Amino acid sequence: MRTKQSQKVARRDLDEKLRLSTPDRGLLEDLAVACASDPSPDKTFQYAFALSKSRQESELRYAVTILDSLVKEGYEHQIDCMYGSATALYLLGEFKEARSQCEAILRSKPDSRTAAELHLASIDAVEEEEERRSKQIAIGGSAAVAVLGAAVAIGGMLLQKR
Repeated sequence: MRTKQSQKVARRDLDEKLRLSTPDRGLLEDLAVACASDPSPDKTFQYAFALSKSRQESELRYAVTILDSLVKEGYEHQIDCMYGSATALYLLGEFKEARSQCEAILRSKPDSRTAAELHLASIDAVEEEEERRSKQIAIGGSAAVAVLGAAVAIGGMLLQKR
């Protein structure tokens, strides 16, 4: 069983790796030209996989679309396509979807270290989101109780003055 600490470490390490592996414009342009001039599933995969580590939302969404369609078309490197898609989903902040992709990978390839690392990071991100939401609800609830208490106190003071 993984601990919260190992999830946090995996997430920190993954975030650093992804930060360092952002493709530059030149690479993306070269891959796009190669893909357009001589289309093939391998070139399409290379382009989409590079896009899956971009920092631009539109490129990340495009990567997911391409990689998911390669899987549906039966491309031979389906696990790599799924990992690229999961990476893009993670970078988009769609942590539950990234986690689901990783779980699908791990069902067929249980010793995939990269998928396991992304899986742990996604779990940590989902838990952090849920914790943040719970705190916001608690703060909102406390504020509502305080306002209600003040309204009751003011109402009571007004009734005493009569």
